[in-house]
Amino acid sequence: MPNVISFMSYVLIVTFTPGPNNIMSFVMGSKHGFARTLPFRLGVAVGFGLVMIASSYLNLFLFSVVPKMRPVAEIVGGAYMLYLAARVLMSKVDAPNEDAHLTSFPAGAALQFINPKAILYGLTVTATFITPYYHSAASLLFFSALLGSISLASTSCWAMFGAGIQRLLGRYGRSLNIAMALLLVYAAASVSGVLPRIQALIRAARPGGV
Repeated sequence: MPNVISFMSYVLIVTFTPGPNNIMSFVMGSKHGFARTLPFRLGVAVGFGLVMIASSYLNLFLFSVVPKMRPVAEIVGGAYMLYLAARVLMSKVDAPNEDAHLTSFPAGAALQFINPKAILYGLTVTATFITPYYHSAASLLFFSALLGSISLASTSCWAMFGAGIQRLLGRYGRSLNIAMALLLVYAAASVSGVLPRIQALIRAARPGGV
């Protein structure tokens, strides 16, 4: 049996910290309201659960091919996050139906399969805390459903927070869009490998850097 405290600490920290799912939930919640983001959040939860179950069954195989797959996943995921950032940046606060398609169930589910953070998280959490101890289909389905439910709780919290500040959008809506777009750009730079390379170059450029 895995260390429950370590398992839950890791899961909650990774799931509730800012990422594409949470940022988009916040943006869509602030623009369309909490209820209208439900299809997107359910899509995230189902897609997330499918990624978890796939990771549980295939983590050993996938770890052997991740070095080959990772550059492709990083490029595709980073590009999609930049697309989302552009849509958020260009969206109009007073046009509530402009990006309504982004609140759909398919949009939430599809995002999980091109989100390197979700995929790599699935591989690590299942290989570290789940598959070493549990192998039955029922156990793997239970943990996948649990992780999907936690992701739903996370996106719901962010969507609720976004919906809660709707009254401020008339005054600060543009600033909010810019801030959220910049967070998505940061996430894209992180998952694509660009940010770590820049940080390495900065460290190397410092006196005594290696």
